[in-house]
Amino acid sequence: MKRSILIIIVVLAACIGSIFGSILTVKFLDGYTATYQSIEARQQSVLTGYSSDTSYQVPKELNFLGTAENVTPGVVHIRTSYGPGEFSVNPLELSLESPSRSSGSGVIISDDGYIVTNNHVIEDASSIEVIMTNNQRFYAKLIGSDPTTDLALLKVRAKHLPFLKYGNSDAITPGEWVLAVGNPFDLNSTVTAGIVSAKARNIGILRDRNNLQVEAFIQTDAAVNPGNSGGALVNLKGELIGINSAIATSSGSYQGYSFAIPVSLVKKVMDDLLELGQVQRGMLGIQITDMNAALAEDLKLDINQGVLINRVNGGSAAEESGLMQGDVIVGIDGHRISSVSELQEWVARNRPGKEIAVSFMRNGAQQEVRARLRNSEGKEIVEKKAIKYDLNGIAVEDVPYKELANLQVEGAVRIKDIISNKWKESGIKKGFLITYIDKVPVDNVEDLNRILDFKKGGILIEGLYADGKKGIYGVDW
Repeated sequence: MKRSILIIIVVLAACIGSIFGSILTVKFLDGYTATYQSIEARQQSVLTGYSSDTSYQVPKELNFLGTAENVTPGVVHIRTSYGPGEFSVNPLELSLESPSRSSGSGVIISDDGYIVTNNHVIEDASSIEVIMTNNQRFYAKLIGSDPTTDLALLKVRAKHLPFLKYGNSDAITPGEWVLAVGNPFDLNSTVTAGIVSAKARNIGILRDRNNLQVEAFIQTDAAVNPGNSGGALVNLKGELIGINSAIATSSGSYQGYSFAIPVSLVKKVMDDLLELGQVQRGMLGIQITDMNAALAEDLKLDINQGVLINRVNGGSAAEESGLMQGDVIVGIDGHRISSVSELQEWVARNRPGKEIAVSFMRNGAQQEVRARLRNSEGKEIVEKKAIKYDLNGIAVEDVPYKELANLQVEGAVRIKDIISNKWKESGIKKGFLITYIDKVPVDNVEDLNRILDFKKGGILIEGLYADGKKGIYGVDW
């Protein structure tokens, strides 16, 4: 009897438990049954009162949105080709050896199409293509380059372009926020942020056979990778303070520090290339080394910062001014100098013939002299690159503006005479107006000189005759 009662109690408990379990399960699962058709609508209903504006959470001095938006259109993607080139006049050459390609970045510095980039981005390129952030494309001409500072100036035929205003790289200080803008790994319009880590860094990456390289980099921790070279380093006002040029890495990619050429040096190099076609460097004519405590102790000097003069070259600006071996330079034009890289930068900002004030220590006393800088040949004059009118088998001349207007072309160069058989064999005739070389527009004879200075192998020539008849010719340059 007792056993029967126990069985009945167990069965009743199981039934009651299953009933309650079913009720709870239905209610539990009911919570996972959507009563709405839009996830976004659900989010908005749940987050009623939640502010979608997060800008108030970021201090004004750390809000990069406006700066990034303003700066990005002024930074371009640069694609280069090497080898026979895509405009080779020999189809067999193209089929046997396709051109290699590379890419980097550049910064528009004038509304009419001047662009600064690194020399190593465009060095030895057979063609240079510039891609804007709106996907406009141009073939660029190389106005000039300077391996000693790793800078180059390009030009595209365009108007009303967005450009970056020069800032003041002298005014930046370690700890200041900066943005790096460029095209790493072919990823267009990439913006990274960091701080200035140091100034006037010499990392020993530039080489020059005459030992005239200038390294006074701005060091930052903004992420910079391959493809960023030639891009912009800007302050939070959106002003250009440097051209990104190198990274410190053992892997080939960013590992913590990047280096930019200060805009104070960029400005001078760009103006030289624009006006003179080549960089004109003023020099003191001395051999130097960084001062340090150990050197000061060895030489029994009471100064351990500055730049020690090891040798004064004969006939140099330094010798003329009275500087001597053993002097320690501590200032240029009133600016404190504590390293070789700083001295090189401040001197390299000046052309031959410019007089600078040099502060130095001698016998425990600070003195100052005025030194008129000279070029590598000991001259004080500024030399403009000569324009050649006889070019590898042809004689050329400029075309009057009125004639250009009548033919509705913006620029051209007339072939005045043909001397070489290779030009005659191409089929080109005297009087032909050259308007393009490898898709790059030609403005005048000086412009043609600049373009052809960097050409090797076959070139594609486009233009027209005085009667308006158009022509395309290939010549082995």
